[in-house]
Amino acid sequence: MNFRMQGIECSFRHAYIQRQALLDTGMNQRKATEVFHEWAEKGKDAGMERGHAPSVDVMLNLLLEGIDKPFSAIDIGCGNGWVVRKFAEHPLCDNASGIDGAVAMVEKAREIDPNGTYCLGQLPEWSPEQPVDLIHSMECLYYLKQPIDFLRNIHDNWMKSGGKMVIGMDHYKENPESHDWPQSLNVHMTTLSIDTWVKGLEDAGFEDVKAIQTGAKEGWNGTLVLSAIKPHRP
Repeated sequence: MNFRMQGIECSFRHAYIQRQALLDTGMNQRKATEVFHEWAEKGKDAGMERGHAPSVDVMLNLLLEGIDKPFSAIDIGCGNGWVVRKFAEHPLCDNASGIDGAVAMVEKAREIDPNGTYCLGQLPEWSPEQPVDLIHSMECLYYLKQPIDFLRNIHDNWMKSGGKMVIGMDHYKENPESHDWPQSLNVHMTTLSIDTWVKGLEDAGFEDVKAIQTGAKEGWNGTLVLSAIKPHRP
């Protein structure tokens, strides 16, 4: 190879290394809220609702089990608001609200349910004006850079004493089928193990932390469902 060809080869290699460095540092990654904004504009939110419904049914059954007094609830990453509306249908629900960072998702939720409460905000900065009794979150928290730190924020600032939270996620260490999602969507995802999530909840101050996997099948280890309770304080 002559010097000219070597120089061209080195230039291509240098450009490739620079591009990989950008990818590795996430400098050209998209925000998850931008992706979900586009999905809402394309009507993909309906498919997400159908796809997540079986896991969410399990989560809501866990969350509402034993409820015998009026409650308030919030859905973190509410999308088009379908879980908020499920909460609102419960006879003991005093107040149900949702938070999402995708503009089109919140607009769609408000269009479907003009009387509902759907907040546009960015996590982890946003927090509710008043703490609530129940928190639901499906396919949201792993998009945060530091989701374990956010668990402490939820415990301290989002929940009443004795409140209960249920979190669902399909992207986690023990579900390898989901491991290529960050690359395929070009979006940051924090990939944590079940034990790390459980310990994170316990370290944040939660009690009675439980983890189950639902909807598992061949080649798919199912949705990880975590439940936890904020202890009663005198």
